[in-house]
Amino acid sequence: MSDFTPTNILPTPIPAPLPTSELVKQPPRIIAIANQKGGVGKTTTAINLGTGLAAIGRRVLVVDLDPQGNASTGLGIDRRNRAVSSYDVLMGEATIAEAQVETAIPGLSIIPSTVDLTGAELELIDMPRRAYRLRDALADTVTDADESLDYVLIDSPPSLNLLTVNALVAAKSILVPLQCEFFALEGLSMLMSTIERIRKSFNANLEIQGVVLTMYDKRNNLSDQVAEDVRGFLGDKVYETIIPRNVRVSEAPSHGKPALVYDHKCAGSLAYMQLASEMLRRERLDAAA
Repeated sequence: MSDFTPTNILPTPIPAPLPTSELVKQPPRIIAIANQKGGVGKTTTAINLGTGLAAIGRRVLVVDLDPQGNASTGLGIDRRNRAVSSYDVLMGEATIAEAQVETAIPGLSIIPSTVDLTGAELELIDMPRRAYRLRDALADTVTDADESLDYVLIDSPPSLNLLTVNALVAAKSILVPLQCEFFALEGLSMLMSTIERIRKSFNANLEIQGVVLTMYDKRNNLSDQVAEDVRGFLGDKVYETIIPRNVRVSEAPSHGKPALVYDHKCAGSLAYMQLASEMLRRERLDAAA
């Protein structure tokens, strides 16, 4: 596969870049990508949405807060090159700038994860402001309206623990990948309860950025039924873009590349580019309202 060339994968129509003055004034948009259920395409969404936003000219930081470190691997960060990680940031031993690693994708960087995160929850229990560790670490970046970032995407673990709580407390909004399968609505109702608890206890301003339907299989009638049910439950919070089940998207992480780089013409890559475009369009409409 050739080197990443953003112009090759841009959607049509391409969202016009925001004026420089507007970008400077706006702090980074911090979005937690979360679902308490595993295997729903959460990390895949973090990797490819980040790549899609970077392709459109946005500057993106992915924070890998999952001890499995799949987002780091999927963006080509070798485990030997993770001397400073999200664990160090949570423990207060490193700043965001010190942990940030540039990827091969122009405009996309990552704070990688290591296995040290596995024991972080036990260490955080006795720490002050244990639910606010990531928010505090990001505070300087956000309050200074850092010109080097437009988005911070937090890839959280597939469970409700202190790492996930840190992600939701630090975020301005939550993006929920939802697999088109039988138990999707049950998992979604649990997540909504969690979001409400976070709002009451830690982060009153946490918004639902949206729900993106993933692993859609047009050959399966159940996929259509789930999509219809979720839209009936959440209305326009559900993105129009649907991510199809796609072999090339599944193959990409083993090559240390986002699907958009591994095969930018496959159906999954095109869907993630469309998702990035739709997200920007929705945010502009919200800002104009």
